Amino acid sequence: MLILLTNDDGIHSAGLQALAEHLQSLGRVVVVAPDRERSAVGHALTLHSPLRAEEITKDHWAVSGTPTDAVILGICTLLKEKPDLVISGINKGGNLGDDLTYSGTVAAAMEATLMGVPAIAISLASQSFKYDDFADAAGVAKQLAATVIEHGLPADTFINVNVPDRKPLGIRLTRQGKRVYEDAVVEKCDPRGRCYYWIGAGEFGFQDLAGTDFNAVHNGYVSVTPLHLDLTNYSAMDRLRQWQLEEMQFDAAGAGSST
Repeated sequence: MLILLTNDDGIHSAGLQALAEHLQSLGRVVVVAPDRERSAVGHALTLHSPLRAEEITKDHWAVSGTPTDAVILGICTLLKEKPDLVISGINKGGNLGDDLTYSGTVAAAMEATLMGVPAIAISLASQSFKYDDFADAAGVAKQLAATVIEHGLPADTFINVNVPDRKPLGIRLTRQGKRVYEDAVVEKCDPRGRCYYWIGAGEFGFQDLAGTDFNAVHNGYVSVTPLHLDLTNYSAMDRLRQWQLEEMQFDAAGAGSST
């Protein structure tokens, strides 16, 4: 089995090293990851500057780009054959609820899925990120990797995995939860009286609802959330049809009017 690993914390992250170590027994492991931290870049793709990839040790490539760049280079160029599985992580911190829209870790797994390769994103919901802290999460990743290889994944679907900061009590199949944002932007002043801002410096809570990723991790379980590439809100289609958008006409100035 050929497994491609990536992340958004950079190729020297302890979580990525622990993941690579634990997966060696499953087959050949190739790491293609950003050369430095690229957290919260989402699904960003480098289009207006060249990318460089350096093999710093055998089967370990550092890429001067985003997690999405790393996956594309790995699958299309650096690996000589298509991988059986892509795993992104182990991220330093959870990727729960609304985090999915920002996460480079999740975006890397999404990109692999777009390219037709089964994928897993895995994160550790903790405050401590030494090598040994990732042992349980790496063990979970190994078990899930073997399961995905054996059973496959539904079309256009990948799984987002979050591991609690203690020995997991088990695994729960979950849905995406919802964060509660407080003081999402912090405003301060420098010694010269000029304002500056920190995004994401406030406290983040969550809605503790049964069946969600937040609830599972908060109670000591691994959350496994299947994510789908099709973002269409099908339940909203009937409501939007009431707007009669398809009957709307436009004048020469481009202003819309309904008939």
